[in-house]
Amino acid sequence: MTSPADASPSLASHLRDWFDDLRIAASLLTRVPMPHPEGAVPSGLTRSQRAFPLIGALIGLAVGLVYAALLALHVPVLAAAALALGASAALTGALHEDGLADVGDGFGGGRDRTAKLTIMRDSRLGTYGAVVLVVGFATKLAALAALPPALAIPGLMVAHGVGRAAIPALAAKMPYARADGLGKNAGRPTEANAIVAVVIGAILALLLLPLGTALLALIVAAIAVAAVAFLAWRQIGGVTGDVFGAAEQAAEIAILVLIAARLA
Repeated sequence: MTSPADASPSLASHLRDWFDDLRIAASLLTRVPMPHPEGAVPSGLTRSQRAFPLIGALIGLAVGLVYAALLALHVPVLAAAALALGASAALTGALHEDGLADVGDGFGGGRDRTAKLTIMRDSRLGTYGAVVLVVGFATKLAALAALPPALAIPGLMVAHGVGRAAIPALAAKMPYARADGLGKNAGRPTEANAIVAVVIGAILALLLLPLGTALLALIVAAIAVAAVAFLAWRQIGGVTGDVFGAAEQAAEIAILVLIAARLA
């Protein structure tokens, strides 16, 4: 039988692991200076993906607070929503928006798999990428501006949290389209850690939204992510870091639109 003395170090170790995972996840997903834990190893970087939805929820909280503060200052709703989305891009370095744009350029402009992957690695923004970015930003802007102020913060927390949960879910199951790159270097999480991330995302939705809306939000997010994954498999034979970004954005947009449609 395990004694309390034996259980205490084990609990402390688990808590320390989670704290390390949160720090690593924050350093990967945001521009906030966050030194990695001492002795961090590649397996630790991979394990940290289970904490992605928690960091996503914190990003959503920060964006929601900016939006609420601007509204309190009587900034017009559309302007406040646009500035809040700009704050989101500044906080994250527009990491996932960049992936969405690269996927748009690659899938839209490449003639074959090799050309698509080459275009996706090009840092220049093309016509397809620009159109996808504008459509994505405009959709999020309209959805956020349509939300009642009281629902903006929980809605953003769920959208960002569930969106980040999509990354380890895809990384655990989908083949990689290339042998290098950011997505490949981040490592493949275990199925258990991917499930933990998905469960955390689902719990966030169930805690922060009305039950019916939460369930629908999870369904539309799953459909959006599955659509991106299927398209990536058909176009380039697997996933890349850019595909992860596109999947996160697809889930985020789908959830915000769903919440606005049901509760605005």
